[in-house]
Amino acid sequence: MMEDRDIEEYHNIGKAIKFHNKYNYIQGKQLTDPGTGTRVYDIDGGRLPSVTTILGATANKQFLKDWIAKKGEQEATRIKNLSSNRGTAMHKFLEHYILGTGYDDLTTIGQAAKPMAQKIIEIGLAPVEEYYGSEVMLHYPGLYAGSTDLVCLHNGKETIVDFKQANRPKKQEWIEDYFLQIAMYAMAHDYVYGSQIEQGVIMVCTPDLYYQEFKTEGADLRAWKHKALKRIDMYNELRFDEKEKAKVELRATDFTGNEQDS
Repeated sequence: MMEDRDIEEYHNIGKAIKFHNKYNYIQGKQLTDPGTGTRVYDIDGGRLPSVTTILGATANKQFLKDWIAKKGEQEATRIKNLSSNRGTAMHKFLEHYILGTGYDDLTTIGQAAKPMAQKIIEIGLAPVEEYYGSEVMLHYPGLYAGSTDLVCLHNGKETIVDFKQANRPKKQEWIEDYFLQIAMYAMAHDYVYGSQIEQGVIMVCTPDLYYQEFKTEGADLRAWKHKALKRIDMYNELRFDEKEKAKVELRATDFTGNEQDS
């Protein structure tokens, strides 16, 4: 629980990050596709799959299956929901801090998330000199869209930042999809806005306030972009296969129906 002095500092520090209106960000709508239940973005009347949808559809889910089997479905669902709600609350604190607006959440989840946000503010956001957008919707025309937590100048480099809550400390080999997210946001930002995003920073905090930071830049970031493009290709192939299968099933149904009518 933060002391009154800490809370005052939390709100005051929110005024420290300068906003620079360098990029005129395009607005879009986040929707749920009624057919698949997946997240899509409506941009200028066209719908694009979300970054998380693409990565989720092409991920190796064996680790998740093993974890659910170990915990039991009910307990696994409880943990996932708690983590998701805590992460959402943490993101809200961080968003309001960046915008310099007052905010508090007195719920149990909110009070657990607040010191996590404070830890990220104190360590992770200290090198941020100015920001260009918070909760920015980005898209790569014809391929994908998504929302990144922060686009900013971090230690003199234009940077994509992603905030993550974690139940326990992460190893780099566990968070491949985090790096792929960063890469996809960087590619979209560069393509649409003519920028040169130099690095991605993933800021992670656990409920016991253990902070971790993972960075990617230069050749490493380029390698993640190549891996992301492969996952996008894989997703499009899966979608194509699903459509072809649906067509085949439709024709088979029609043929069966014709047989019955004859």
